[in-house]
Amino acid sequence: MEGETHGPRGDVEFVTIRSEKINFGRNTFLEVARKRATTAEGSSEFISASRLYYLPDKTERFKRPLTIPDDAAIKSFVSEKIKNL
Repeated sequence: MEGETHGPRGDVEFVTIRSEKINFGRNTFLEVARKRATTAEGSSEFISASRLYYLPDKTERFKRPLTIPDDAAIKSFVSEKIKNL
């Protein structure tokens, strides 16, 4: 959900800048999102890719998250590896 703020966890506040979801299987979906973590020292953006599932009441639950720093060298490395799969 774009612009969604997740309550502070300790001294970190997480904001979802943009996200996209795709359903697969009977009860699971993938979410790729750009997020910002803000602390008293500053903020940083990162990309998260998560596998989630729905509970019977349609509540979303995270199953397997992966976080990638918003760094050009790391994004290039990941992109190149995905192309070679």
